[in-house]
Amino acid sequence: MTTTTARRFLLDVPDLWDQVDLSGEELAKVRAQALATTGDPRERMRINDMFRQAREISRAARRQGALLAAGTATVYDEGLFMAYGMVFAVTTPPGQELTLPVLSAQAGVSSATGTAPRDRIISSVRLPHVGQVARVTGTETTRLTGDIDVKLLTMHTMMPVPGRAEDFLVVTLASPNLPLKNEVYDLFDAITSTFRFIE
Repeated sequence: MTTTTARRFLLDVPDLWDQVDLSGEELAKVRAQALATTGDPRERMRINDMFRQAREISRAARRQGALLAAGTATVYDEGLFMAYGMVFAVTTPPGQELTLPVLSAQAGVSSATGTAPRDRIISSVRLPHVGQVARVTGTETTRLTGDIDVKLLTMHTMMPVPGRAEDFLVVTLASPNLPLKNEVYDLFDAITSTFRFIE
């Protein structure tokens, strides 16, 4: 799939989410705040790993031409919550269709190994402002650097652009907070449900 110009859209993200800061300054401030909450070396290492993931995801989004990138790194009493959201414009390659069988063969599949997450679910959901759309969820393994892989809870939802059968906007949401799987997917579904095209 390649990037394309697409119609305008709105996506409501939670108040604690910010547009991704391409300079990295805001991310560095939140990292310092998170590190200040603990003296435990293992927890500090986990926090540093999560912020490294955030930096790599931001860089990847820029390379892929994301139309929108937002995220949060919020410290709660229970710990750190991180999540990211991106919207990409894609065009189906000539002679192909973006159908559930195509998604089942491609979405969420590791480019390094060619394997899909064991918990991947391909489904069709109805969104209030868009109608019936395809969705893929799963715990994806993503290569951050040459030797570091991370696991992310992911949700990809394909929005057909009205009047342009070959064009889609893909809303991708991800979080490294694996123990919060149910809560994360509920949040991602609520965010995606706000998506709408505007004239």
